[in-house]
Amino acid sequence: MIGSIRGILISKQIGNLVIEAGGLGYEVQVPANATNNLPSEGSEINLLTHFIVREDGHQLFGFSDRMERDFFRQLVKISGVGPRLALTILSGLDLEGFSRCVIDRDISSLVAIPGVGKKTAERLVVEMRDKLPSQVTEQIKITDTTSHDHFTNALTDAEQALISLGYRSSDARKMVATVAEQDQSLSSEELIRRALRAISSA
Repeated sequence: MIGSIRGILISKQIGNLVIEAGGLGYEVQVPANATNNLPSEGSEINLLTHFIVREDGHQLFGFSDRMERDFFRQLVKISGVGPRLALTILSGLDLEGFSRCVIDRDISSLVAIPGVGKKTAERLVVEMRDKLPSQVTEQIKITDTTSHDHFTNALTDAEQALISLGYRSSDARKMVATVAEQDQSLSSEELIRRALRAISSA
């Protein structure tokens, strides 16, 4: 098992590297979106790796950190997900993006990744739900809680502003709720603007 590689980056193309180590040039496959973050050719590089031996050849996959490699290893255990598709998934979504798809059961976003069909996407959601990195899921919870608190405050501020303009409390709440159903990322100012626009055009 080759667990890591450190050497000179001889060449890099999208998703493929050649790293010289100990006088040998190793071909290493990496997530496509990782290529831009790698050092320039001729520089030293250090990657964690996952080595796969098959009858038709050997494949070496490289990762920037342990979490990314562990995630790759979890993916290839799923029926229908080979190493190339796992690498494609890592190229299409970062860990947080994939984790959010699994948590939200967002099949459509997973199907948008080349090579991922509906059945595979459904299997990913089911089988990866309990295998997501805890650091990532905790960060998602914090982000979602913060966003929810901000939006709740925006709703309250918008309602109070409409009441100060002379609208009844119940009417102000309905006006803001109608606008909020369409977009839950709006600021209080935009909520007020759209609520007033909706009333004027009614």
